[in-house]
Amino acid sequence: MPAGKVIVIGNEKGGTGKSTLAMHLIVWFLCQGKRVASIDLDGRQGTLTHYIENRAAYAEKHGLALGLPEHLTVSTREFPTEAERKEDEVAFLYQVEKLKNENDVILIDTAGSDSALFRLAHTTADVLMTPINDSLVDLDVLAQIDAESLTVKAPGHYAQTVWQARQKRAAQKRPQTKWFVVRNRTMHVSTRNEKVIWKLLEALGKRINFTPLAGLGERIIFRELFLKGLTLLDFGGGKAPLKLTANTLAARQELRNILRAIGEKTD
Repeated sequence: MPAGKVIVIGNEKGGTGKSTLAMHLIVWFLCQGKRVASIDLDGRQGTLTHYIENRAAYAEKHGLALGLPEHLTVSTREFPTEAERKEDEVAFLYQVEKLKNENDVILIDTAGSDSALFRLAHTTADVLMTPINDSLVDLDVLAQIDAESLTVKAPGHYAQTVWQARQKRAAQKRPQTKWFVVRNRTMHVSTRNEKVIWKLLEALGKRINFTPLAGLGERIIFRELFLKGLTLLDFGGGKAPLKLTANTLAARQELRNILRAIGEKTD
């Protein structure tokens, strides 16, 4: 049996919809009959962990058969010694390999800050997805932008982290990580800012080898779904007592577009 595919949801900035995207990918793969495992590397905040716990509680309360992944939460030490850091890295890689041998897909949701495990997780990624908000502030982690010309001057600190992870994979003769930058929480009206950011992402993607994608739009429903542990894929078909609306149908199409872009068949 081939080893499972590792998808890392990573960014050094919080509040970009990493856990929302991770949960929707988890549920989609479960709906395809895949064996899915997930790792929450942000044990302190634990957004993905809470999302999964909410899902389990909602399913039990309403007698629903909602798919759940095999889940692991990792809490990083605040001030680890060198010995502790190495111990944590060995333990993490062991868990990833174990989950790869037992599952078809492993989703890793990283914290929104740099750490040794954050960088190590990026070296395990077959696919890396980096959600960003539709703003020049969020773009700063990817690139240094010239204020006058609004052009890319140099890659940002997170882009350098990804480059280093790719270098390590190359040294180990592993396939290069496929990197996608996902513009999340976009507004539904085209603006000059949106056009500027898309142009910058296209230019930067060619420079440091990633594919920019349109992501999930800004919708209040995502906050409501989190509390119940549900996703856009749980609407209709008797899965959950929720009604499909034009808004949810549009959001589901956005999710399908993301899945197709990363090579998954949605039809």
